[in-house]
Amino acid sequence: MLRQRLPVRPLSVADHDAALEVCARDRVANAFVAARIVEGSLRTSPGALLGHWGDGELRGLAWVSANVVPVELDDDGVAAVASRISRMRRQCASIFGPSGQVVGLWDRLGPTWGPVRAIRTHQPLLTTRTRPSTLGLSLDPGVRPARMDEVDLVLPAAAHMFTEEIGYPPYFGSDRGYRASIAALVRAGHTFVKIEDGEVVFKADVGSLALGCAQVQGVWLHPRLRGQGLSVPAMASVVEQVLSGLADEVSLYVNDFNVAARATYERCGFREVGSFTTVLL
Repeated sequence: MLRQRLPVRPLSVADHDAALEVCARDRVANAFVAARIVEGSLRTSPGALLGHWGDGELRGLAWVSANVVPVELDDDGVAAVASRISRMRRQCASIFGPSGQVVGLWDRLGPTWGPVRAIRTHQPLLTTRTRPSTLGLSLDPGVRPARMDEVDLVLPAAAHMFTEEIGYPPYFGSDRGYRASIAALVRAGHTFVKIEDGEVVFKADVGSLALGCAQVQGVWLHPRLRGQGLSVPAMASVVEQVLSGLADEVSLYVNDFNVAARATYERCGFREVGSFTTVLL
């Protein structure tokens, strides 16, 4: 009866399997939330994952924390989740995910949540299961997983990438929290780097890993090296290594206006399978 009275409610550890089943309907589009579930968020971040229920079944999800990320929400689910989170403006920095769901949420939240930094309406969602080596691509032998003693080298590269992408620095004052997030990725073996003369000149992270799909984020090449044909072998090396041990599919999403990045990903075997939208608050 509780689920019938409350179409949207926070999920608990007991909902773990059902929530993953919802994510598995489209493991590429839903990799971010699936990874949070696999990492134990239902235990460590109570209340962060909302479930939309209908006819006694879990129909869709919404991750609501530093970001809002919808998963498999139909029109009723979008309306119900938007109503639930309409007063949470200051608790999140963005809304991102499959375009239809994000646009639906923003149509309802926008009038009360106020102005935004940017809306990136069309971000192609790309995926590949093909090893770049089978496409005849050269792999950069210098690209490898970062080590824990290299966290302080990775940090400035990560901060530079974040600032370029979002438009403001990832932290103000102490870098303690940001450094901890970087260290967690490095510890898991999910940050790939190329280091020259004690400086990271290329990096890419597996930001989410679940259901056999690895979602890559934070791809960055040092500005002084851009335009020299180095991004394809570096990215190809990342994809090759991920497919060799972490997952059987690699995905990412990219801004439609980033022509150079899109060309790199196409060369590395990625194909477009959907569209994301990001609202930066």
